[in-house]
Amino acid sequence: MVRNDILLQLRERIVAFAASRISRDVAEDLAQEVLMLLHDKYPHVECVEELVPLSLQIMRFKMAGARRKAYRRGEAGYVSVDDIQVPDLTPGPEAHAQQREMLDRMSAAVARLGDRCREIFRLKLQGKTFPEIQAIMKADSINTVYTWDSRCRKSLLEQMGGRWESSK
Repeated sequence: MVRNDILLQLRERIVAFAASRISRDVAEDLAQEVLMLLHDKYPHVECVEELVPLSLQIMRFKMAGARRKAYRRGEAGYVSVDDIQVPDLTPGPEAHAQQREMLDRMSAAVARLGDRCREIFRLKLQGKTFPEIQAIMKADSINTVYTWDSRCRKSLLEQMGGRWESSK
């Protein structure tokens, strides 16, 4: 037999051997590397009885090297992005209903507060800082604004029944 014919038959055996241990596409790549190595470094080996064990031994070394390389690169426990199921993190209908209920309760409680408290909450929701609120409300001291804010939050909590969550 001609050496090229022997290498073609040998390729099938090498791929089958490797595919039983690793994925088919990697096995074909490694088999190609083994054949190139046999062609370049072992041209003097022509007997099938010597080529088969030599090629399988080279393939074992190549597979071990591929495993080490995959482990080193962090590909050993690799999971395809397509295989990962990503959970839906948007709030569900129950959470949306609870949020809506809380908003309704808070709006009703704020409506029952005094004018100063409603104004402080409105300014805070607009993103105003305490010094800006002090200037707008013409307070003598920033500590006065802090005190008003604390009393308004306490009053809001009382208006909501003493707790932020609704009692079930």
